[in-house]
Amino acid sequence: MIRFIDLFAGIGGIRRGVVNALESYGIDSQCVLSSEIDEKACETYELNYHECPQGDICKIDEIAPFDLLMAGFPCQPFSYAGKRQGFGDTRGTLFFEVERLLEKYKPKAFLLENVRGLYTHDNGRTFQTIMDHLHALGYGTYDLLLNSSDFGVPQNRVRLYILGIYGAEPQMTLVTNLGAVDSHVYRRNQQLNLFGDGGKRNSVIADILEDDVDEKYICSEIFQRQLHNAVGDDLTCLHGWRMMDYRGGQSVHSWDMGMRGECSDSEKEFMNLLIKYRRRPEFGRHQDGKKLTLEQIKTFYNRSDIEEVASSLCAKGYLKVENGKYSPVCGNMSFEVFKFLDPESVSITLTSSDCNRLGVIQNNKARHITPRECARLQGFPDNFIVNPNDKFAYKQFGNSVSVPVIEAVFFDFLRNNMDELGWLNK
Repeated sequence: MIRFIDLFAGIGGIRRGVVNALESYGIDSQCVLSSEIDEKACETYELNYHECPQGDICKIDEIAPFDLLMAGFPCQPFSYAGKRQGFGDTRGTLFFEVERLLEKYKPKAFLLENVRGLYTHDNGRTFQTIMDHLHALGYGTYDLLLNSSDFGVPQNRVRLYILGIYGAEPQMTLVTNLGAVDSHVYRRNQQLNLFGDGGKRNSVIADILEDDVDEKYICSEIFQRQLHNAVGDDLTCLHGWRMMDYRGGQSVHSWDMGMRGECSDSEKEFMNLLIKYRRRPEFGRHQDGKKLTLEQIKTFYNRSDIEEVASSLCAKGYLKVENGKYSPVCGNMSFEVFKFLDPESVSITLTSSDCNRLGVIQNNKARHITPRECARLQGFPDNFIVNPNDKFAYKQFGNSVSVPVIEAVFFDFLRNNMDELGWLNK
């Protein structure tokens, strides 16, 4: 029986993946402590594991003996703590709680998960500090970056995984693999795979979509109409497109949709050219927020109606002028959906703040992805109970780990280190 503690547990994604891997080896397990401060996440955890996590780990000291520590600890900036105490000290950070329990209880192994940026935070000093402290406790470590899209999860999500064994260096077959850089590259790779190696196909968005969804997930009639104004009758052309006012490329803008008032073809052309060309180096070295004079704009919109068009766009609120310089008015939060996912590719990384604003075109209608679809994008099985409040469900899945990646990482860890761990006979 392997006993574990589940810290910064969220809704239990790490636990689900680890237990699955242990069960693959016929190893029973028991959770002796789970800890999470978010009350709504605790609700979901209890619905699925029939135990409510304890609260703040900082206030927990006495724990029953355990063999494995797992934690998706927050990447709390070390730089602030360093300013107060000198860099190289973990006190004042949440990683310190992981370190404290490892030092006190010395479990045989640990699994930590974090964002990719932990590698480079503070020019790499944050990561090095963590490694130094883990090694000082007597743990050998192995770290790698993996993309969820390589593990049957149609989501472009790169995360850092750190594994450790007390008194030994972990051996692993898995190595860092960042996967496809974006959904467009992923789709091209899919097509190459289908033709190149006998029909291999990875998971895509179409695989996780629900056939029938509640009407509350369908975008408003106004928004639907605005989309049709922008692209015509067939909304499937929006697969993979973003809704944004500050980039060109595969984007739909508020002026294309007439969100602040219908725009003429000339007005749309003016705005699209402004978005496209205002970052040119001759207009300044800074990349964003450039304001251009009409004389500068004339270098790429050289039509006689320029003053009339600019005035009309200012009146409608798509453009603003300050001291004779013009810039777009960007109101991206007004879009009901900010990104339409491509059914034949993968999702962008889910985040806690905007899962609810990801969408798909299904049956030629625009709709939000559902909490259940978010669960599938993180690899949770359909018998996983979703929080009944959509607001909290979206946040929780945006914060979660991808279960199949955890399972694959820990299975590989077990396979390559079983003799050292000694868990088969435990």
